[in-house]
Amino acid sequence: MTTLQQILPGAVVAPRDTGLRRASRALRPARTLPGALVALTLTAGLGATAAEVVSALLGAPLGWVPVDEAVALAGRTTWQDTASVALLPAVAGTLMLLLAIVPGRCSLVPVETSDPLIVIGITRSGLRRTLCAAAQQVAGVDKARVRLRRRTIEVTVTTGAESSGQMLRQVGTAVGDRLAGVGTLGTGEVVVRLRRRGA
Repeated sequence: MTTLQQILPGAVVAPRDTGLRRASRALRPARTLPGALVALTLTAGLGATAAEVVSALLGAPLGWVPVDEAVALAGRTTWQDTASVALLPAVAGTLMLLLAIVPGRCSLVPVETSDPLIVIGITRSGLRRTLCAAAQQVAGVDKARVRLRRRTIEVTVTTGAESSGQMLRQVGTAVGDRLAGVGTLGTGEVVVRLRRRGA
């Protein structure tokens, strides 16, 4: 019993760290490639500038960075002239911040585990293949296609002209059982669509 439940009897406290939230956080793709590119670019540019400044202070400029031309350009440029040029780095910096803050689309679907310290995921293509195989095991199904939507799993089955609504229920049950067997988290409800052959 938590402290809040002791103070307020009957109060429902939602778990802060559910399995789905924990798995989604852990399986979120890292922004390593954009971060590495930005870090390497900044390191190279600032390192060359620092080397140029130190060598110029020692009396033997390297010539890597055109310092004299930059000083001359700064001397004849006004603040109004630089406003449009300064907009480009500001926009680039904002885009880099958004790229770092907004998470990418996770390519893995979290799977439920009994140990809260273990996070497992299955690829979206692997889950589609697994559910497609489950749907095709139903008698009368010629072909099946699975789409993973944000809140639903859409299964489209192609059958002969003699198919019925009973088959839709069987496909839904087969796909639901396979989902329960895999133990995926947050996949939503299963929607089965029927497409007759030749339609």
